[in-house]
Amino acid sequence: MNKAMTERIKHCDTQNWRPVSIPFGEDAFNVQVPADCVPLRMKTVPGPACTKAEITQALRHPIGSAPLSDIISSKGKPAHEVTVCVTVSDITRPVPYKGEHGILPVILKIIQETGIHRKNIVILIGNGMHRASTLEERVFMYGQDIVDQYRIVDHDCEDLDSQVLAAQTSKGTEVHVNALFYNADVKIVTGLVESHFMAGASGGRKGVCPALVNTRTIQRFHGVDFLEHSHATNLVLEGNPCHEEALEVAQAVGVDFLVNTTLDQELKLTGVFAGELEAAHQAAYDAIKAYVSIPITDPYDVVITHGGYVGRNHYQCAKAAVGAMPAVKENGFILLVANNNDVEPVGGIEYRTLLHLLKILGPDRYVSILRHPDWVFTKDQWEPQMWAKPLRMVGPEGLVYCAPQVTQQDRQIIPGLNGHDLLTSEAEFASEKDKAQAMLQNAIKYAVSHPKWVSHIPTIAFVEDGPYAIPT
Repeated sequence: MNKAMTERIKHCDTQNWRPVSIPFGEDAFNVQVPADCVPLRMKTVPGPACTKAEITQALRHPIGSAPLSDIISSKGKPAHEVTVCVTVSDITRPVPYKGEHGILPVILKIIQETGIHRKNIVILIGNGMHRASTLEERVFMYGQDIVDQYRIVDHDCEDLDSQVLAAQTSKGTEVHVNALFYNADVKIVTGLVESHFMAGASGGRKGVCPALVNTRTIQRFHGVDFLEHSHATNLVLEGNPCHEEALEVAQAVGVDFLVNTTLDQELKLTGVFAGELEAAHQAAYDAIKAYVSIPITDPYDVVITHGGYVGRNHYQCAKAAVGAMPAVKENGFILLVANNNDVEPVGGIEYRTLLHLLKILGPDRYVSILRHPDWVFTKDQWEPQMWAKPLRMVGPEGLVYCAPQVTQQDRQIIPGLNGHDLLTSEAEFASEKDKAQAMLQNAIKYAVSHPKWVSHIPTIAFVEDGPYAIPT
């Protein structure tokens, strides 16, 4: 930390500040904030619909679709010959799959009640462009019993031998999709519906595109012009090119049955929306939009947010940074803390390379490079493009990223101001949580005492639900 930062933090007047609790992965810590810090929180939703009976009820009485058992019977084959592919999300999505109140045991029970053999069921992890899962992550997500008893396969977007050319969209996109899914007699897509910073909402069609397609198919969905479109943002479906492209891809491939879930602030199940691909997803979207939106009158000078469950690495934390943008003023501060506990705390090698390019070139030049006719689409180019959006708004000095797991080498490639730079070199910490706490506390002091506020006392807000709440 340089001398100017040290002095600013040291002499920050914290009299009358009050504590707030900051989520940090599955844990939390307290920091002190100015007394007038405004809490931005989404609405409280009704009690969670978490019983097995309610999950079963939703599956047996679907939206816009025949029941799953009837769909299976309609395939015109003896039950023991029918093949089923059930797609699931990876570790980055807190979908309630396992256990007594999970959706996966209920789905598998209904499938097998029709007479389908377990050996004819494959569970396909829709990794999209994410890395493959680990055994520990599979057990955590789906439960030991399902891991032991069912075939589970990771989708690999770069393995062309595992894909088939399934269709072509109206925009000319060649749809290469996972062959296990495409060739299954019964195609079931599962997932979580929450706000999404480019597709409007997750779940539904995203369980196919980008989850199960290859890099070439994703190229348009994650294309430069799509992501720069004004409607490619949180909670917008109508006119959103990312949503429209993903929906057309999913419809072209074919989905027999959708099972989507919604969660509350504590990641507890609030609803199960099963049935026809578009209708069931729309119902889930309507449900979350009613409680995740946070209307604000005026943006704030300083906004504190966190990575939430999804913020397992820097790659995923773009969701929180982009989500905070409507709440912050131009040239303000976004202070983001995250528990980057993934095996790759920043992201894969391609992502880190492109992120470094963003830092070197700046937001506008980075996007112009992606638009150059000689540029070859790279699978992770889109996430740095999303980071470019908050960087344009607050500048590299206004985006403060606090994650204790980021190594000194990786701190050199991450755009913005790093929380490590706000710690004294001799500081020692008992845990990563303590280190994150010190980073964020110093970041708050640094931001509110910045010389740019010489003409007024800065306004400050805290997005309590991190990437799951959307200021509007």
